[in-house]
Amino acid sequence: MSVILILLIASISIAALFLFAFLWGVKSGQFEDDYSPSSRILFDDKPASSKKQ
Repeated sequence: MSVILILLIASISIAALFLFAFLWGVKSGQFEDDYSPSSRILFDDKPASSKKQ
């Protein structure tokens, strides 16, 4: 019975940690820009300037 109690406390602690990390990410604006990552691949990067000697 004690093993079940330890596993229950551990799983609730890990779930609370992930919930805290998710809420922190939402509050800090990690999920604000949902358009540009999908369209960023369509645009070419500017070519790097190469210096010839």
